[in-house]
Amino acid sequence: MRLQFRSDVSTADTEYGTVPLDERSGRYWQLNATGALVVRKLIAGGTESEAITALVEEFEVDESQAREDVVTLLAGLRSAGLVTS
Repeated sequence: MRLQFRSDVSTADTEYGTVPLDERSGRYWQLNATGALVVRKLIAGGTESEAITALVEEFEVDESQAREDVVTLLAGLRSAGLVTS
């Protein structure tokens, strides 16, 4: 799945992760390091499975927790209207 932020969403990387800003509403969100890793992987064209594997390898979490985290993050990004896929 190729994930994209909407064209009116800008992002800034910070030492804590990534901050997406919805330029239409002025609202912003803070993605921690794990969320930022997932988003970068999916924006680069990676699959959900690849994002899960990256979490397991980078942060040493078990696969079921990583899968739940990816699903929850994607649902939140979609619900906020920040992404298209």
